[in-house]
Amino acid sequence: MEESILQSNRRKLTGVVVSDKSDKTVVVRVETLVKHPLYKKYIRRRKKLMAHDPENACGIGDKVQIIEFRPLSKRKRWHLVKILEKAV
Repeated sequence: MEESILQSNRRKLTGVVVSDKSDKTVVVRVETLVKHPLYKKYIRRRKKLMAHDPENACGIGDKVQIIEFRPLSKRKRWHLVKILEKAV
């Protein structure tokens, strides 16, 4: 991927790969903490995002960083930047 895309102000998220069954696609579970408006308690929100993995380098359990990207298919709008941690 180009360096200019990596330096742009696109959203970057970190998550864990939960599926790598598709060709050149991984499903990444991203967790965010959101503060409840009334009770002020932090709630863990999870979202599964499809990301493009051109080299099929990821495996289940890998910690990865993804970046917002142009639509590649119906549900795939994210691109794999790097693998932060490989699963054991």
